[in-house]
Amino acid sequence: MTTGDTGEFDARGGQVFWRAWLPEGPVRAVVVLVHGVAEHSGRYDHVGKRLADSGFAVYAFDHIGHGRSAGGSANIESLDAAADNVNTMLAIASAKHPDLPRFILGHSMGSLITLYLATRAPVDVTGIAVSAPPVVLEAGNPIQRLLAPVLSRWAPGLGVLQLDSAMISRDPEVIRAYDSDPLVHRGKLPARTATEILRGAEFVLGHLDALRVPTLVMHGGDDALAIPTGADRIEAGAAATDLTVLRYPGLYHEIFNEPEQQRVLDDLVRWLEEHTGAQ
Repeated sequence: MTTGDTGEFDARGGQVFWRAWLPEGPVRAVVVLVHGVAEHSGRYDHVGKRLADSGFAVYAFDHIGHGRSAGGSANIESLDAAADNVNTMLAIASAKHPDLPRFILGHSMGSLITLYLATRAPVDVTGIAVSAPPVVLEAGNPIQRLLAPVLSRWAPGLGVLQLDSAMISRDPEVIRAYDSDPLVHRGKLPARTATEILRGAEFVLGHLDALRVPTLVMHGGDDALAIPTGADRIEAGAAATDLTVLRYPGLYHEIFNEPEQQRVLDDLVRWLEEHTGAQ
């Protein structure tokens, strides 16, 4: 069993909502969970509970433009601001649980934000874990790619890319819940967010030599939203000497929401325990 907590903090773009899943017993470490595009932190309730049951204090916030945070229409405004919000969440969590190891767990766009944070400057964490990192992108033709920065500046809220919910999981119930969730953005992704994702992917791939923190990369082999070769690029280019890459043949984009999710969560918990000295 776990206990929870919620709160808000001020950020560029307005108030950011956060939630937590807390162990009832001793806390081993802090994990800040960073969700993906168009969704919200509440979709990770089962992940938070599983980690909390293993002794990890899990904190997750809704990006600007997402969930219960300010803004709307899945517009994150700025990748740098989103990365800064991860640091703010880390600070809040660390103040509540001082002198403990700290980890960041990101999924999809959240994993890109995590990698961006870890490569733009040194980040003070024990390790990062990223699921389905979208560092290799094929979305949009070359003309759309050229237009994206222009649209981002002059029409940042204009929808440019529709996500297909059928690609997130092989579990029909997951898709049904996603499509009916009022906090999930089901319109097209806005130009600003799409441009920031493109910019972030290019930056991360160009700065993998700065990725030195212990890193876990997890990717579904049949992910059609974030190309699985992204894991290969990270494996080949990262400077981290402590790097683990786990590939899951046949799994779709949301590996924590696939029928095999328990195996995936077991792998994540095992890696976190190994990096906190807990067995």
